[in-house]
Amino acid sequence: MGVTLTEAAAKHVKNFIAKRGRGIGLRIGVRTSGCSGMAYKLEFADVLEADDLPFDSFGVTVLVDPKSLPYIDGMELDYTREGLNEGFKFNNPNVKDACGCGESFQV
Repeated sequence: MGVTLTEAAAKHVKNFIAKRGRGIGLRIGVRTSGCSGMAYKLEFADVLEADDLPFDSFGVTVLVDPKSLPYIDGMELDYTREGLNEGFKFNNPNVKDACGCGESFQV
């Protein structure tokens, strides 16, 4: 399955990489954190690491490390604006529970 971006998220990532002037894509993973156990980590990738699993979505390369993939496989990353707030929204079918603040999750 892999990890995908919506068209809005891909456009946002492309624009940001263009402003940065460098980058090959977006690296998505998970780390142990928060009150529910896991949190997402996002960073712009400048190089392809040996163990990266690449997925293409609307012309953007999404890189995932093999240890994170079981927790986010099938996830869609969206970029939304709601009123004055805007940001990435993680649509992860593996999440069983999330903390009230929305910063961490359980699978």
